[in-house]
Amino acid sequence: MNLPNDQPREACGVCGIYAPGEQAARLAFFALYALQHRGQESAGIVTGDGGTAHVHKGLGLVSQVFNEENLQHLRGDWAIGHNRYSTTGGSRLRNAQPYLIETALGPLGVAHNGNLTNAPALRRDLLQRGVGLISSSDSEVITQMLAGAPGPTWEERIVALMQQAEGAYSLVILTREAVYAVRDPWGFRPLCLGKLNGQGWVVASESCALATIGAGFLREVEPGEVIRLGPEGLASWTGSNNHARRALCIFEYIYFARPDSLLEGRSVHRVRRELGARLYRQHPVDGDMVIGVPDSATSHAIGYSNASGIPFGEGLIKNRYIGRTFIQPDDRLRRLGVALKFNPLPDVQGKRIVVVDDSIVRGNTSGPLVALLRQAGATEVHMRVASPPLRYPCFMGVDMATQEELIAARMDVGAIARHLKVDSLDYLPVEALLETVGQGNTAYCCACFSGEYPLPTEHRAGKGIFES
Repeated sequence: MNLPNDQPREACGVCGIYAPGEQAARLAFFALYALQHRGQESAGIVTGDGGTAHVHKGLGLVSQVFNEENLQHLRGDWAIGHNRYSTTGGSRLRNAQPYLIETALGPLGVAHNGNLTNAPALRRDLLQRGVGLISSSDSEVITQMLAGAPGPTWEERIVALMQQAEGAYSLVILTREAVYAVRDPWGFRPLCLGKLNGQGWVVASESCALATIGAGFLREVEPGEVIRLGPEGLASWTGSNNHARRALCIFEYIYFARPDSLLEGRSVHRVRRELGARLYRQHPVDGDMVIGVPDSATSHAIGYSNASGIPFGEGLIKNRYIGRTFIQPDDRLRRLGVALKFNPLPDVQGKRIVVVDDSIVRGNTSGPLVALLRQAGATEVHMRVASPPLRYPCFMGVDMATQEELIAARMDVGAIARHLKVDSLDYLPVEALLETVGQGNTAYCCACFSGEYPLPTEHRAGKGIFES
Protein backbone atom coordinates (compact mmCIF):
# COMPACT_ATOMS: atom_id res chain seq x y z
CA MET A 1 0.00 0.00 0.00
CA ASN A 2 1.33 3.45 -0.91
CA LEU A 3 -0.24 5.24 2.04
CA PRO A 4 1.26 7.96 4.23
CA ASN A 5 3.39 6.65 7.06
CA ASP A 6 5.13 8.75 9.66
CA GLN A 7 6.68 6.02 11.80
CA PRO A 8 10.15 4.53 11.85
CA ARG A 9 10.07 0.95 10.58
CA GLU A 10 11.68 -1.93 12.44
CA ALA A 11 14.03 -4.35 10.81
CA CYS A 12 12.70 -7.79 11.76
CA GLY A 13 11.54 -10.20 14.40
CA VAL A 14 13.32 -13.52 14.98
CA CYS A 15 12.71 -16.66 17.04
CA GLY A 16 14.56 -19.92 17.64
CA ILE A 17 13.06 -23.02 19.25
CA TYR A 18 14.27 -26.37 20.53
CA ALA A 19 11.19 -28.40 21.49
CA PRO A 20 11.80 -32.17 21.72
CA GLY A 21 8.71 -34.20 20.93
CA GLU A 22 6.75 -31.21 19.61
CA GLN A 23 6.19 -29.73 16.18
CA ALA A 24 8.63 -26.85 16.45
CA ALA A 25 7.30 -25.22 13.26
CA ARG A 26 3.88 -24.71 14.83
CA LEU A 27 5.44 -23.05 17.87
CA ALA A 28 7.57 -20.87 15.59
CA PHE A 29 4.43 -19.86 13.66
CA PHE A 30 2.73 -18.54 16.79
CA ALA A 31 5.92 -16.88 18.02
CA LEU A 32 6.17 -15.04 14.70
CA TYR A 33 2.50 -14.13 14.98
CA ALA A 34 3.31 -12.38 18.25
CA LEU A 35 6.24 -10.58 16.57
CA GLN A 36 4.25 -9.48 13.51
CA HIS A 37 4.57 -5.80 14.53
CA ARG A 38 8.31 -5.95 13.88
CA GLY A 39 7.98 -6.77 10.17
CA GLN A 40 5.17 -7.33 7.68
CA GLU A 41 6.94 -7.75 4.34
CA SER A 42 7.75 -11.45 4.51
CA ALA A 43 7.85 -14.41 6.88
CA GLY A 44 9.69 -17.72 6.96
CA ILE A 45 10.49 -20.79 9.03
CA VAL A 46 13.34 -23.34 8.79
CA THR A 47 13.12 -26.58 10.76
CA GLY A 48 15.58 -29.39 11.45
CA ASP A 49 15.10 -33.02 12.47
CA GLY A 50 18.72 -33.98 13.13
CA GLY A 51 19.43 -34.80 9.51
CA THR A 52 17.40 -32.81 7.03
CA ALA A 53 16.38 -29.15 7.12
CA HIS A 54 13.09 -27.87 5.70
CA VAL A 55 12.10 -24.32 4.73
CA HIS A 56 9.01 -22.37 3.78
CA LYS A 57 8.87 -18.60 3.32
CA GLY A 58 6.99 -16.03 1.32
CA LEU A 59 5.94 -12.40 0.98
CA GLY A 60 3.19 -11.14 3.24
CA LEU A 61 2.01 -11.57 6.81
CA VAL A 62 2.58 -14.72 8.85
CA SER A 63 -1.09 -15.68 8.38
CA GLN A 64 -0.76 -15.24 4.60
CA VAL A 65 2.48 -17.21 4.22
CA PHE A 66 1.63 -20.26 6.35
CA ASN A 67 -1.25 -22.73 6.45
CA GLU A 68 -1.86 -26.22 7.82
CA GLU A 69 -0.58 -27.86 4.64
CA ASN A 70 2.83 -26.19 4.45
CA LEU A 71 3.36 -26.37 8.21
CA GLN A 72 2.98 -30.16 8.04
CA HIS A 73 6.06 -30.37 5.82
CA LEU A 74 8.21 -28.45 8.31
CA ARG A 75 9.20 -31.41 10.45
CA GLY A 76 11.65 -31.43 13.32
CA ASP A 77 12.28 -30.58 16.95
CA TRP A 78 14.11 -27.33 16.29
CA ALA A 79 13.15 -24.31 14.25
CA ILE A 80 14.06 -20.71 13.49
CA GLY A 81 11.64 -18.09 12.21
CA HIS A 82 11.74 -14.59 10.78
CA ASN A 83 9.44 -11.63 10.09
CA ARG A 84 11.00 -9.07 7.78
CA TYR A 85 10.90 -5.37 7.32
CA SER A 86 13.66 -4.47 4.89
CA THR A 87 16.57 -2.22 5.83
CA THR A 88 19.19 -3.57 3.40
CA GLY A 89 17.66 -5.09 0.28
CA GLY A 90 14.18 -4.40 -1.05
CA SER A 91 10.93 -6.23 -0.41
CA ARG A 92 11.48 -9.18 -2.73
CA LEU A 93 11.12 -12.92 -2.29
CA ARG A 94 14.85 -13.46 -2.80
CA ASN A 95 15.47 -11.32 0.31
CA ALA A 96 12.97 -13.20 2.48
CA GLN A 97 14.43 -15.07 5.44
CA PRO A 98 15.56 -17.38 6.94
CA TYR A 99 18.28 -18.31 4.46
CA LEU A 100 19.00 -22.03 4.16
CA ILE A 101 22.10 -23.41 2.44
CA GLU A 102 24.06 -26.67 2.46
CA THR A 103 27.61 -26.53 3.85
CA ALA A 104 30.49 -28.90 4.64
CA LEU A 105 29.06 -29.15 8.18
CA GLY A 106 25.54 -29.85 6.97
CA PRO A 107 22.51 -27.56 6.59
CA LEU A 108 22.76 -23.97 7.80
CA GLY A 109 19.74 -21.73 8.37
CA VAL A 110 20.13 -18.07 9.41
CA ALA A 111 17.65 -15.35 10.38
CA HIS A 112 18.87 -11.84 11.19
CA ASN A 113 17.48 -8.74 12.87
CA GLY A 114 19.67 -5.69 12.40
CA ASN A 115 22.01 -4.12 9.89
CA LEU A 116 25.76 -4.56 9.35
CA THR A 117 27.52 -1.23 9.00
CA ASN A 118 30.48 -2.83 7.18
CA ALA A 119 28.30 -4.92 4.85
CA PRO A 120 29.72 -3.41 1.62
CA ALA A 121 33.28 -4.46 2.51
CA LEU A 122 32.19 -7.93 3.61
CA ARG A 123 30.12 -8.37 0.45
CA ARG A 124 33.03 -7.30 -1.76
CA ASP A 125 35.29 -9.81 -0.02
CA LEU A 126 32.83 -12.66 -0.60
CA LEU A 127 32.43 -11.78 -4.28
CA GLN A 128 36.19 -11.53 -4.79
CA ARG A 129 36.54 -15.01 -3.28
CA GLY A 130 34.06 -16.33 -5.84
CA VAL A 131 31.08 -16.75 -3.52
CA GLY A 132 27.82 -16.35 -5.43
CA LEU A 133 25.12 -14.18 -3.87
CA ILE A 134 21.49 -14.30 -4.97
CA SER A 135 20.04 -11.50 -2.84
CA SER A 136 20.69 -7.86 -1.99
CA SER A 137 20.48 -8.40 1.77
CA ASP A 138 23.31 -8.20 4.28
CA SER A 139 21.71 -11.21 5.99
CA GLU A 140 22.83 -13.44 3.11
CA VAL A 141 26.32 -12.02 3.59
CA ILE A 142 26.19 -13.24 7.21
CA THR A 143 25.02 -16.68 6.05
CA GLN A 144 27.84 -17.08 3.53
CA MET A 145 30.43 -15.77 5.98
CA LEU A 146 29.36 -18.44 8.48
CA ALA A 147 29.48 -21.13 5.81
CA GLY A 148 33.05 -20.19 4.85
CA ALA A 149 34.41 -19.23 8.26
CA PRO A 150 37.46 -21.07 9.61
CA GLY A 151 37.05 -23.81 12.18
CA PRO A 152 35.76 -27.39 12.34
CA THR A 153 32.72 -26.49 14.51
CA TRP A 154 29.86 -24.03 14.30
CA GLU A 155 30.91 -22.57 17.63
CA GLU A 156 34.29 -21.56 16.19
CA ARG A 157 32.73 -20.24 13.00
CA ILE A 158 30.22 -18.10 14.91
CA VAL A 159 33.03 -16.54 16.94
CA ALA A 160 34.99 -15.91 13.72
CA LEU A 161 31.94 -14.15 12.23
CA MET A 162 31.60 -11.95 15.30
CA GLN A 163 35.19 -10.81 14.94
CA GLN A 164 34.44 -9.47 11.46
CA ALA A 165 30.82 -8.29 11.59
CA GLU A 166 30.21 -4.70 12.71
CA GLY A 167 26.86 -3.19 13.50
CA ALA A 168 23.55 -4.59 14.65
CA TYR A 169 22.81 -8.31 14.58
CA SER A 170 20.54 -10.49 16.65
CA LEU A 171 20.80 -13.89 14.96
CA VAL A 172 19.11 -17.25 15.22
CA ILE A 173 21.05 -20.04 13.50
CA LEU A 174 19.90 -23.60 12.76
CA THR A 175 22.36 -26.43 12.16
CA ARG A 176 22.07 -30.21 12.05
CA GLU A 177 22.71 -30.48 15.80
CA ALA A 178 21.33 -27.34 17.45
CA VAL A 179 19.85 -23.85 17.37
CA TYR A 180 22.14 -20.94 18.21
CA ALA A 181 21.27 -17.41 19.33
CA VAL A 182 23.80 -14.61 18.82
CA ARG A 183 23.66 -10.96 19.88
CA ASP A 184 26.15 -8.31 18.78
CA PRO A 185 28.49 -6.86 21.45
CA TRP A 186 26.69 -3.50 21.41
CA GLY A 187 23.28 -5.09 21.98
CA PHE A 188 21.57 -2.83 19.43
CA ARG A 189 18.58 -5.12 18.88
CA PRO A 190 16.82 -7.08 21.62
CA LEU A 191 16.89 -10.85 22.12
CA CYS A 192 15.58 -12.87 25.07
CA LEU A 193 15.62 -16.45 26.34
CA GLY A 194 12.80 -18.60 27.70
CA LYS A 195 12.12 -22.13 29.00
CA LEU A 196 9.51 -24.31 27.33
CA ASN A 197 7.72 -27.24 29.01
CA GLY A 198 10.61 -28.30 31.20
CA GLN A 199 12.95 -29.55 28.47
CA GLY A 200 12.59 -27.09 25.61
CA TRP A 201 14.11 -23.65 25.02
CA VAL A 202 13.08 -20.55 23.10
CA VAL A 203 14.83 -17.37 22.00
CA ALA A 204 12.92 -14.46 20.50
CA SER A 205 13.19 -10.76 19.76
CA GLU A 206 10.66 -9.97 22.50
CA SER A 207 9.20 -11.63 25.55
CA CYS A 208 5.65 -11.32 24.17
CA ALA A 209 6.53 -14.19 21.78
CA LEU A 210 7.53 -16.40 24.71
CA ALA A 211 4.24 -15.76 26.50
CA THR A 212 2.25 -16.53 23.35
CA ILE A 213 3.61 -20.10 23.14
CA GLY A 214 3.58 -20.75 26.89
CA ALA A 215 7.30 -20.34 27.53
CA GLY A 216 8.60 -18.76 30.71
CA PHE A 217 10.84 -15.72 30.40
CA LEU A 218 14.31 -16.36 31.87
CA ARG A 219 16.52 -13.46 30.84
CA GLU A 220 17.84 -11.41 27.97
CA VAL A 221 20.64 -12.67 25.78
CA GLU A 222 23.60 -10.53 26.79
CA PRO A 223 25.43 -8.34 24.26
CA GLY A 224 28.24 -10.40 22.72
CA GLU A 225 26.75 -13.68 23.98
CA VAL A 226 26.26 -16.92 22.04
CA ILE A 227 23.70 -19.46 23.25
CA ARG A 228 23.37 -23.06 22.04
CA LEU A 229 20.05 -24.92 22.36
CA GLY A 230 19.88 -28.65 21.66
CA PRO A 231 19.64 -32.19 23.01
CA GLU A 232 22.56 -31.51 25.37
CA GLY A 233 20.64 -28.65 26.96
CA LEU A 234 21.66 -25.01 27.07
CA ALA A 235 25.21 -23.74 26.74
CA SER A 236 26.37 -20.13 26.75
CA TRP A 237 29.63 -18.28 26.17
CA THR A 238 30.97 -14.89 25.18
CA GLY A 239 31.61 -14.71 21.47
CA SER A 240 32.83 -11.13 21.40
CA ASN A 241 33.50 -8.48 24.01
CA ASN A 242 35.42 -6.11 21.79
CA HIS A 243 33.20 -3.19 22.68
CA ALA A 244 32.36 -2.32 26.26
CA ARG A 245 29.65 0.24 25.58
CA ARG A 246 26.08 -1.05 25.33
CA ALA A 247 23.89 0.64 22.77
CA LEU A 248 20.37 -0.79 22.85
CA CYS A 249 18.22 1.17 20.39
CA ILE A 250 16.19 3.53 22.57
CA PHE A 251 13.33 3.39 20.06
CA GLU A 252 12.56 -0.08 21.42
CA TYR A 253 11.15 1.73 24.45
CA ILE A 254 9.58 4.56 22.49
CA TYR A 255 7.91 2.65 19.67
CA PHE A 256 9.17 -0.73 18.43
CA ALA A 257 8.56 -3.20 21.24
CA ARG A 258 5.05 -4.41 22.00
CA PRO A 259 3.69 -2.76 25.19
CA ASP A 260 3.30 -6.14 26.91
CA SER A 261 6.97 -7.04 26.40
CA LEU A 262 9.74 -6.77 28.98
CA LEU A 263 12.97 -4.94 28.20
CA GLU A 264 15.84 -4.95 30.69
CA GLY A 265 13.38 -6.37 33.23
CA ARG A 266 10.88 -3.53 32.83
CA SER A 267 7.40 -3.34 31.39
CA VAL A 268 7.48 -1.41 28.11
CA HIS A 269 3.95 -0.13 28.78
CA ARG A 270 5.00 1.27 32.16
CA VAL A 271 8.07 3.00 30.72
CA ARG A 272 5.93 4.60 28.01
CA ARG A 273 3.44 5.86 30.60
CA GLU A 274 6.35 7.38 32.51
CA LEU A 275 7.59 9.04 29.30
CA GLY A 276 4.12 10.54 28.82
CA ALA A 277 4.07 11.84 32.39
CA ARG A 278 7.54 13.35 31.99
CA LEU A 279 6.39 14.94 28.73
CA TYR A 280 3.61 16.75 30.61
CA ARG A 281 5.99 17.98 33.30
CA GLN A 282 8.34 19.30 30.61
CA HIS A 283 5.63 20.79 28.41
CA PRO A 284 2.25 21.31 30.13
CA VAL A 285 -0.72 22.67 28.21
CA ASP A 286 -4.39 23.27 29.01
CA GLY A 287 -6.86 21.07 27.20
CA ASP A 288 -10.13 19.20 27.47
CA MET A 289 -9.01 15.78 26.18
CA VAL A 290 -5.75 13.91 25.73
CA ILE A 291 -5.66 11.46 22.84
CA GLY A 292 -2.88 9.22 21.56
CA VAL A 293 -2.15 8.52 17.91
CA PRO A 294 -3.27 4.87 17.75
CA ASP A 295 -1.95 2.46 18.56
CA SER A 296 1.70 3.14 19.30
CA ALA A 297 1.22 6.31 21.37
CA THR A 298 -1.65 5.09 23.58
CA SER A 299 0.58 4.31 26.57
CA HIS A 300 2.35 7.68 26.31
CA ALA A 301 -1.00 9.48 26.14
CA ILE A 302 -2.30 7.67 29.23
CA GLY A 303 0.79 8.82 31.12
CA TYR A 304 0.33 12.41 29.94
CA SER A 305 -3.34 12.31 30.97
CA ASN A 306 -2.61 10.89 34.42
CA ALA A 307 0.05 13.52 35.12
CA SER A 308 -2.01 16.43 33.83
CA GLY A 309 -5.45 15.48 35.12
CA ILE A 310 -6.86 16.06 31.63
CA PRO A 311 -9.21 13.18 30.74
CA PHE A 312 -7.87 10.56 28.34
CA GLY A 313 -10.17 9.81 25.41
CA GLU A 314 -10.30 8.09 22.05
CA GLY A 315 -10.27 10.78 19.43
CA LEU A 316 -9.05 8.73 16.48
CA ILE A 317 -10.04 5.26 15.33
CA LYS A 318 -7.43 3.41 13.28
CA ASN A 319 -8.23 0.94 10.52
CA ARG A 320 -5.67 -1.70 11.44
CA TYR A 321 -6.02 -3.59 8.16
CA ILE A 322 -5.80 -0.95 5.43
CA GLY A 323 -1.99 -1.10 5.39
CA ARG A 324 -2.02 -4.89 5.07
CA THR A 325 -3.51 -5.23 1.61
CA PHE A 326 -1.60 -5.42 -1.65
CA ILE A 327 -4.50 -3.78 -3.49
CA GLN A 328 -3.47 -0.27 -4.46
CA PRO A 329 -6.02 2.54 -4.01
CA ASP A 330 -7.02 4.49 -7.10
CA ASP A 331 -6.09 8.17 -7.44
CA ARG A 332 -9.22 9.44 -5.69
CA LEU A 333 -8.73 7.14 -2.70
CA ARG A 334 -5.02 7.89 -2.56
CA ARG A 335 -5.80 11.60 -2.29
CA LEU A 336 -7.78 10.83 0.85
CA GLY A 337 -4.47 9.66 2.33
CA VAL A 338 -4.64 9.52 6.10
CA ALA A 339 -8.46 9.31 6.05
CA LEU A 340 -8.08 5.74 4.77
CA LYS A 341 -6.26 4.85 7.99
CA PHE A 342 -7.84 7.10 10.64
CA ASN A 343 -11.30 8.38 11.41
CA PRO A 344 -11.98 11.07 14.05
CA LEU A 345 -14.68 10.51 16.66
CA PRO A 346 -17.45 13.06 17.34
CA ASP A 347 -16.12 13.32 20.92
CA VAL A 348 -13.53 15.88 19.80
CA GLN A 349 -16.13 18.45 18.71
CA GLY A 350 -15.87 21.69 20.64
CA LYS A 351 -12.85 20.51 22.64
CA ARG A 352 -9.24 21.56 23.05
CA ILE A 353 -7.36 18.41 22.05
CA VAL A 354 -3.88 17.42 23.21
CA VAL A 355 -2.51 14.89 20.70
CA VAL A 356 0.33 12.74 22.04
CA ASP A 357 2.52 10.89 19.53
CA ASP A 358 5.62 8.73 20.01
CA SER A 359 7.60 10.40 17.21
CA ILE A 360 7.39 12.51 14.06
CA VAL A 361 9.52 11.31 11.15
CA ARG A 362 8.52 12.99 7.89
CA GLY A 363 5.43 14.86 9.08
CA ASN A 364 3.29 13.39 6.30
CA THR A 365 0.82 11.81 8.74
CA SER A 366 0.77 14.35 11.57
CA GLY A 367 -0.42 17.28 9.44
CA PRO A 368 -3.37 15.45 7.88
CA LEU A 369 -4.34 14.07 11.32
CA VAL A 370 -4.49 17.61 12.69
CA ALA A 371 -6.68 18.60 9.73
CA LEU A 372 -9.03 15.65 10.41
CA LEU A 373 -9.43 16.72 14.04
CA ARG A 374 -10.17 20.31 13.07
CA GLN A 375 -12.72 19.14 10.48
CA ALA A 376 -14.37 17.10 13.25
CA GLY A 377 -14.81 20.26 15.33
CA ALA A 378 -11.76 20.48 17.61
CA THR A 379 -11.33 24.11 18.69
CA GLU A 380 -7.60 23.74 19.46
CA VAL A 381 -5.05 21.05 18.60
CA HIS A 382 -1.83 20.84 20.63
CA MET A 383 0.75 18.19 19.81
CA ARG A 384 3.19 16.66 22.28
CA VAL A 385 5.85 14.15 21.15
CA ALA A 386 7.28 11.59 23.60
CA SER A 387 10.72 11.60 21.97
CA PRO A 388 13.22 14.23 20.81
CA PRO A 389 13.23 15.56 17.23
CA LEU A 390 14.54 12.97 14.74
CA ARG A 391 17.35 14.67 12.83
CA TYR A 392 19.60 11.83 11.68
CA PRO A 393 19.00 8.51 9.86
CA CYS A 394 19.63 5.12 11.43
CA PHE A 395 22.21 2.64 10.09
CA MET A 396 21.71 0.01 12.81
CA GLY A 397 18.65 -1.81 11.52
CA VAL A 398 15.85 0.75 11.39
CA ASP A 399 14.33 2.06 8.16
CA MET A 400 13.69 5.59 9.39
CA ALA A 401 14.22 7.90 6.40
CA THR A 402 17.05 9.72 4.68
CA GLN A 403 18.20 12.85 6.45
CA GLU A 404 16.64 14.98 3.70
CA GLU A 405 13.26 13.38 4.44
CA LEU A 406 13.37 13.99 8.20
CA ILE A 407 11.28 17.05 8.92
CA ALA A 408 13.26 17.98 12.04
CA ALA A 409 16.48 18.01 10.00
CA ARG A 410 15.00 20.72 7.79
CA MET A 411 12.90 22.78 10.21
CA ASP A 412 13.06 23.97 13.80
CA VAL A 413 10.19 23.20 16.20
CA GLY A 414 8.38 26.46 15.45
CA ALA A 415 8.49 25.85 11.70
CA ILE A 416 7.27 22.28 12.16
CA ALA A 417 4.34 23.56 14.25
CA ARG A 418 3.38 25.97 11.50
CA HIS A 419 3.75 23.25 8.88
CA LEU A 420 1.48 20.89 10.84
CA LYS A 421 -0.95 23.75 11.63
CA VAL A 422 -1.07 22.96 15.35
CA ASP A 423 -1.66 25.51 18.11
CA SER A 424 1.49 24.34 19.87
CA LEU A 425 4.15 21.64 19.50
CA ASP A 426 6.74 20.34 21.93
CA TYR A 427 9.10 17.36 22.10
CA LEU A 428 10.59 15.44 25.02
CA PRO A 429 14.26 16.49 25.41
CA VAL A 430 16.99 13.86 25.12
CA GLU A 431 18.07 14.37 28.74
CA ALA A 432 14.52 13.81 30.00
CA LEU A 433 14.16 10.72 27.81
CA LEU A 434 17.35 9.15 29.17
CA GLU A 435 16.53 10.04 32.78
CA THR A 436 13.09 8.46 32.43
CA VAL A 437 14.32 5.29 30.78
CA GLY A 438 16.81 5.28 33.60
CA GLN A 439 20.01 3.55 32.50
CA GLY A 440 22.18 6.55 31.61
CA ASN A 441 23.47 7.86 28.30
CA THR A 442 26.01 5.07 27.73
CA ALA A 443 23.33 2.34 27.72
CA TYR A 444 21.46 3.35 24.58
CA CYS A 445 21.92 4.31 20.96
CA CYS A 446 20.44 7.80 20.51
CA ALA A 447 22.17 8.57 17.20
CA CYS A 448 18.90 9.45 15.44
CA PHE A 449 18.59 12.42 17.82
CA SER A 450 22.23 13.44 18.21
CA GLY A 451 24.07 12.18 15.13
CA GLU A 452 26.64 10.51 17.42
CA TYR A 453 26.80 6.94 16.13
CA PRO A 454 28.28 4.25 18.41
CA LEU A 455 30.53 3.01 15.60
CA PRO A 456 31.60 4.16 12.14
CA THR A 457 29.25 3.51 9.23
CA GLU A 458 30.76 2.61 5.87
CA HIS A 459 27.70 3.25 3.73
CA ARG A 460 24.83 5.69 3.91
CA ALA A 461 23.11 4.96 0.62
CA GLY A 462 19.91 3.44 1.96
CA LYS A 463 18.48 -0.06 1.82
CA GLY A 464 18.76 -0.34 -1.97
CA ILE A 465 22.54 -0.12 -1.94
CA PHE A 466 22.97 -3.71 -3.23
CA GLU A 467 20.05 -3.66 -5.68
CA SER A 468 21.31 -3.84 -9.25
